[in-house]
Amino acid sequence: MTSETAALEWKPDGVPVSKVFDDPYYSLEDGLSETRHVFLAGNRLPDRFRPGFHVAELGFGTGLNLIAALLAWRQSGTPGQLYYTGFEAYPLMADEIDTALRAFPEVRAAADPLIDAWARGDTSVITDDLNARIIIGDARETLSRWQGLADAWFLDGFAPARNPELWEAPLMTEVALHTAQGGTCATYTAAGFVRRALEAAGFTVDRVPGFGRKRHMTLGCLM
Repeated sequence: MTSETAALEWKPDGVPVSKVFDDPYYSLEDGLSETRHVFLAGNRLPDRFRPGFHVAELGFGTGLNLIAALLAWRQSGTPGQLYYTGFEAYPLMADEIDTALRAFPEVRAAADPLIDAWARGDTSVITDDLNARIIIGDARETLSRWQGLADAWFLDGFAPARNPELWEAPLMTEVALHTAQGGTCATYTAAGFVRRALEAAGFTVDRVPGFGRKRHMTLGCLM
């Protein structure tokens, strides 16, 4: 594993916060519920699942979104493996992922293959129902070299005001170039420059109700 590891501090309730971006890794209200509202429902999952479905994510973080998607995949009864590719510049350590996911027992119970692989230094996790790869490095450099196409994107970088590089227009264009026809994207942010960048990249964009205290979030579809 390469690149710079994350620098964390922990809130009293166990939520990890990035010292680099001064932003929590998931909602202070309920990170799992936020994931299910924003990234799963926002991409119309699990309804769109089919064999070979591929999720990609900007901002792998704690792995919460990956495991939540895997749980939805299992509950849907879709045969075969869920494919996943994550892009992460500041990877957490295995024990940090373990600690962060313990806030969500349902997720932690399914996370052993991820945590065990991470502890070995592996960035791929392959099981009977999951084929996941996390690409370490700056997504502005690594995404353009990726050969895959995603059916659904989880755009989960830190807040645009704190981490604007992960939301800039050229990167949103790369997201579109690596999206299958009819593919979607979802993000918790409704920042105007993010919506405009997605529209310029070719997505049809909608602003819809967000999770918790966030009034709005953004959805995109590439036709």
